[in-house]
Amino acid sequence: MLHPSYADLIKVVNSGVEEGEDPVVSSRYSIVMATSKRARQIIAGDDELVDGRGKKPLSVAVEELNQGKIQILTDEVTEETEEVSGEETPAEASATESPEAEETDAE
Repeated sequence: MLHPSYADLIKVVNSGVEEGEDPVVSSRYSIVMATSKRARQIIAGDDELVDGRGKKPLSVAVEELNQGKIQILTDEVTEETEEVSGEETPAEASATESPEAEETDAE
């Protein structure tokens, strides 16, 4: 069994959403896609934001999401970021570092 559960991860991701707003994530699929993209970033050489000694990249990505070290960006936020920066973000950039974590940039 996956620890934390999908339901726990969905609660963590949606914790910053105020009442009446659409949730960032409403399905397991979104969690799976975001963690798999982050795991690919780790495999490609990005620094881990949690202690990942002896853990597989996907387990590290799940732990990062559970601890709030990364967040899932909606399409709207991604488009706003592209407009402000004037650059396109990579396809893998759905997992980004939260403001509290200042170790590395997860994009």
